[in-house]
Amino acid sequence: MIPSRETLLRALRTLVELETPTGHAEGLAEGFSALASLTFEFTGRRADIMFAGGVPYLYLPATEEPSVLILGHLDTVWPVGTLAEIPFSVEGDQARGPGVFDMKAGLVIALGAIAGSSVADHIGILVTGDEEVGSPTGRALVEQYSPRAAAVFVPEPAAPGGRIKRARKGVGIYEFTIRGRGAHSGLEPERGLNTTIEMGALISDLVELQDLGNGTTVTPTKARSGVTINTVPADATLSADARAWTAEELQRVDNAVRARQPHVAGVEVTIAGGINRLPLEAGVSAGLVALARGVAIDLGMGDIGAVGVGGASDGNFSAALGIPTLDGVGAVGGGAHARDEWVDVASLTVRAAWLAMIAERVVAGDRGVVPHEN
Repeated sequence: MIPSRETLLRALRTLVELETPTGHAEGLAEGFSALASLTFEFTGRRADIMFAGGVPYLYLPATEEPSVLILGHLDTVWPVGTLAEIPFSVEGDQARGPGVFDMKAGLVIALGAIAGSSVADHIGILVTGDEEVGSPTGRALVEQYSPRAAAVFVPEPAAPGGRIKRARKGVGIYEFTIRGRGAHSGLEPERGLNTTIEMGALISDLVELQDLGNGTTVTPTKARSGVTINTVPADATLSADARAWTAEELQRVDNAVRARQPHVAGVEVTIAGGINRLPLEAGVSAGLVALARGVAIDLGMGDIGAVGVGGASDGNFSAALGIPTLDGVGAVGGGAHARDEWVDVASLTVRAAWLAMIAERVVAGDRGVVPHEN
C-alpha cells in the first residue's frame, strides 16, 4: 500500500529541515543519516551509507532480479542558513522550503513507491551527494551501479504540468585561463598583452559555435579580467556552458574549442573541463516513456505528456550507457533553484503509486512499445 499523504509529508519535512548544500560535510552527513532511517522505515531494508572522494552516498541494492534502479541526489543549491529565511511550510496543497522540489520530494516519492510496490525487492536506490555541481563523484557511482538494472528511474522534478522528461541535453563545461602581460595603460600600453581583448574575442568565438536551429547553445557565464582601471590586464578567466541534444553536436563544439587559436599575439589560453555529460537522447527513453504514459492512463491520471529539457541530471549518465532511463518522474511543482520553489502535496501519493506500477510492469518484462510515427 502506498503510504498516506501525511506519512509522505512528514518524511518530506524531515529531509527539507536538514540543510544539505553540496560540499557541506556536516549537513550531508546529517541528511544521509536521516534518509537511511527513512529508507528502513519505508522499505524494511537497511541501506548502506558509503563515501566516494569524501562525499557520502546511499545505496540500497535490489535483492531480486530483474531489477530496476532509482537514481536521486540529496544535495541542494541552498547554503546553510536558507532554512531560517525560507522555513518548511505547507499551505493548502503547496509545500515550500529549500530543496523541496529539487529533489527532496522526489526522494520521498521514490521511498513511497518502493513501500507500495509488489516488487519492492526488485527495486534498488542510489542517492548521491554532489549532483548539483556536475556529479564529480556521483558519475562513477551511476556508471558502477546502473548497468545491473533493466531500467533506471530518475525522480527529478517533473516538467511543467507533470510531464516526463523524455530527453535532456548533454553538457560541456569549460574554464579558460588567459595569460598576457601587464603594462601601464597610459604610459606604455603597447608593451602589454591585453587579456580583456583576448577574452572578448574568445566570447565572440564561443557564441559563433552555437547552432540555435538544432538547439545547440554555448553560453559564456562567469568572467574576470584585470586588477586596476589604469593597467593593461595580464590575466583573465572565463567560464562557458555548452548544451546540445546529440553527442555529435557536443563533440563538434568541443573540437572547435580545443582547435581555437588566440587572437592576441603572445597571449596564452589554457582550457580546463570538457564534455561533462552526454545527452539523454529520446531513443533511450522512448519505450519507458510510452509505458509510463500508459500506466498513468490506467491509474486515471490522464495522458501525461513528455518533453525534452535543457537541464541535465544523473540520468544522462545511465542513458549514455544505453540503459533505458525514465526521467522527470518526481514531484509536480515549480521554482527549481528559486526561493519560491514548491511542490504539489497531492502529487506525492499519486506519483508514488504511478512509479510503483511502472516498476511492477518493467519487472514483469514490459519495456514499453515505441510508437511509430506516421
